[in-house]
Amino acid sequence: MSPRSRRPADTADAGGPSGDAWAKAAAAADPRAAATALLRQSWDAARLKAAQRLEYGLGGVEVARLHAAAADEMLIALWRFTTETLYPAPNPTEAERLSLIAVGGYGRGVLAPFSDLDLLFLRPWKPIPRTEQVIEFMLYVLWDLGVKVGQSARSVDECLALAKTDMTVRTALLEARPLAGDETLAEAFIARFRAFVTRTDPRPFIAAKLEERDARHQKAGAVRYRVEPNVKDGKGGLRDLNTLFWIARSLAPDSPLGARVLDDLLTPRERRTFEEAFDFLWRTRAHLHRVAGRAEEKLTFDLQPEVARRMGWRGRGDEPAVERFMRRYFIVARDVGALTRALSAKLEARQQKPTLSLSRLIPGRRRKLGVDGFIEDRGRLSVTGPEVFAAAPEKLLMLFRCADVHDLDLHPDAFSAVSRSLSLVTPSLRRDPEAARAFLDILAHGQRPYRVLTLMNETGLLGRFLPEWGRIVGQTQFNMYHAYTVDEHTLQAIGIINDIQRGKLKAEHPNASEIVHRIDDFEALMLAMLLHDVGKGGDRGQLEDGAIAARRACDRLGLDPRRTEFVVWLVRNHLALSDYAQKRDVSDPETVRAFTELVGDPERLRTLLILTVADIRAVGPGVWNGWKGQLIRDLYLRTEAVFRGEDISGADPLDDYPALMARARAEGAAAEVLDGAEDGGGSATRVAVAAVDRPGLFADLAEALASAGADVVGARVATADDGAALDVFDLQDGAGAPYGQAEPRRLVRLLKALEAAARGQPGRASPPPSPFNPRRAAFDVRPTTIIDLEQSPSAAVVEVSGADRAGLLADLARVFAGAGLSIRSAHIAGFGERAVDSFYVTDAKGRKPKAGAALDRLRADLEAALDRKDRGAAPVSAPVRASLRDVSELGRLRPARPPVSRAPEAG
Repeated sequence: MSPRSRRPADTADAGGPSGDAWAKAAAAADPRAAATALLRQSWDAARLKAAQRLEYGLGGVEVARLHAAAADEMLIALWRFTTETLYPAPNPTEAERLSLIAVGGYGRGVLAPFSDLDLLFLRPWKPIPRTEQVIEFMLYVLWDLGVKVGQSARSVDECLALAKTDMTVRTALLEARPLAGDETLAEAFIARFRAFVTRTDPRPFIAAKLEERDARHQKAGAVRYRVEPNVKDGKGGLRDLNTLFWIARSLAPDSPLGARVLDDLLTPRERRTFEEAFDFLWRTRAHLHRVAGRAEEKLTFDLQPEVARRMGWRGRGDEPAVERFMRRYFIVARDVGALTRALSAKLEARQQKPTLSLSRLIPGRRRKLGVDGFIEDRGRLSVTGPEVFAAAPEKLLMLFRCADVHDLDLHPDAFSAVSRSLSLVTPSLRRDPEAARAFLDILAHGQRPYRVLTLMNETGLLGRFLPEWGRIVGQTQFNMYHAYTVDEHTLQAIGIINDIQRGKLKAEHPNASEIVHRIDDFEALMLAMLLHDVGKGGDRGQLEDGAIAARRACDRLGLDPRRTEFVVWLVRNHLALSDYAQKRDVSDPETVRAFTELVGDPERLRTLLILTVADIRAVGPGVWNGWKGQLIRDLYLRTEAVFRGEDISGADPLDDYPALMARARAEGAAAEVLDGAEDGGGSATRVAVAAVDRPGLFADLAEALASAGADVVGARVATADDGAALDVFDLQDGAGAPYGQAEPRRLVRLLKALEAAARGQPGRASPPPSPFNPRRAAFDVRPTTIIDLEQSPSAAVVEVSGADRAGLLADLARVFAGAGLSIRSAHIAGFGERAVDSFYVTDAKGRKPKAGAALDRLRADLEAALDRKDRGAAPVSAPVRASLRDVSELGRLRPARPPVSRAPEAG
């Protein structure tokens, strides 16, 4: 439905309380309470009708207009009761004249179910007692109804004076719409205001709106593709479209909703896209408010499934309805960005938008760039016309290489020309050597590949040129681990590799910043990074489908077979370094040998390290930390040592802490914070506990940690021949900071509690219950247990995965203790709502358990512990199965084929 649809008054139902009912209300002992009761019945009925129409599939704009119409009807009835019955002025003096005007979004005639009502009480000049009485009574009734009101009471001159200096006030008044009261006063004011806007230079207002948009994006999330977007204020949300409305109204204040300007500035196709996006976003927002029961603007995980269900989305294959809905949302957000870009360009061309670049201040500046048909236009790269691409389709790719070489933004005219020329991307163009060379230059040799590839993605060219990429555009994964859509995550990872190569992350990644310059085939690394997630959602699994897709893409791009195999290997194994480092015992020589066999040669190892660092960092803010960095670095260095022919036999960790072990033997137990414990860049506090080994020791320690609110991010257990045990834990607090850093006294108390638990002393408090987290409750996390008897020659490796919660590690440890198994080492990892923990276990005699009924019972008991749910309020949405980042890829990995890197290096 067009934003220029019928006005709210046209859709409001006649009716409401009768005259007799209002007369009784006026005569009541409490007229305010009586008026509230009368209005509530009609107000609730009108809102219910709008909600029902929404459920039946009415368009988003029409639903917003129904809500605005309901508000109109209620306010007009309240105004008449207040001004004609309670505080009448049959023949008002000049000072008694008063008008009620809707402003802001409500003035435009659209309203979300729980939005504020923006009202202006307009008077000729200074207030008088009757005016104050009318305003006060109306506001109290509105508040009693539970309506949020944004109100102001001003004179005509006050409004005009503020509109000259305050762009927020001017914006609100652009939407002014009289509701009730003195029509002559209201119309005269609106006429004066529009005359003021018409004769005022629009550029300062337009600049203010665009600056306000940029600040809003920074606050709500500067990236358009965050997986929990803000529908109203986020990038690509409703407020961006409203900004276009406001700019249009400032250029033509007499035109309803700025329609004349929008029709002039946007092509029919862009106008249609505008209206479709406006309707989709309004429908989403209306459902979001109704599901949340409040004015909620952020589409959080707990609300997404129910909003998707109400909007009629259904699952398809393995893709649940919520992921299909969110993909559509992000495609609409992308379209909104393109509309904003197009409008800005046309405003610049009409010199109605201030420009910042010096080159753009030179009127008519146009410079040729050495490629026929490409020009620099006011500091941006443009084309002489769409016919440039029709004559030579490979120039679609060359355009973006040119933008990178000359460090130019893309002119919206060129942006539109590319979008309109996508039909030129044929199978022959995808195999064209010149087009492939331009693409690889952007990807691997460009100055700013993140920016340029993002532009290609938003025009639609990247997905058209690489069909494998097109399948992940806007794709989401319904889990708490990934902060961005799959395509945005990948583009950010490419940007991170570029930053590492240019030395911008040397302080955070000194090792990677040095190693990246030793990689022989940087193009293969960047191509593997671009393609590493294209298999997500595939029938054969992410890694296998990704490898198949990568091979197709490399063949089309003309890579030789050796380089193709290298890219395919990287895609198939891009999780290997992360999985081995976080889920296996890096200090165990068998782990290192198995990983070395998988990798095969140092070039693969170096390339895989850079890919892994970028992949983890690009998942989202705070996902990369020093603890993960140390694990990955340790495995890398030990694997590199194997390639050099060095011995990697494991050392006895008890030898590193002689004083602690001596104190434990003397006192029965000892605990201390290790020197330099802010390991890996200050991400965790390392605590060591020494004691006499006994069944259930690790479980007792885990319970003490849970009771103290300590999150275990890593654990290592060692036992000496004389029965002395050493347990080393890396701990964080609930905020992800090193435990005890904010409150050192907590760390002192924890050490005492650990020593008491190690001695088996009773009296430990139960772990505090986890506070109900509605976002986590939205996920159905299926418990999984894998028991691997091949990985280690001396222990069974048990990997468990399930919903993360407080006390989970203690519960799992208690299961192992009950089965008579000792935990030799524990490796703790979290992926959003999912915990993935690995344990190396032996029987009571220190031997590796054997397959049989005992291990089958262990698996069942572990899954029962994993499936234990925290109690809390019922979730808003029915839980949806979380998108599964494979619990473990280690079992699928096979020893490496003969090395395919350019040059194997001898040890």
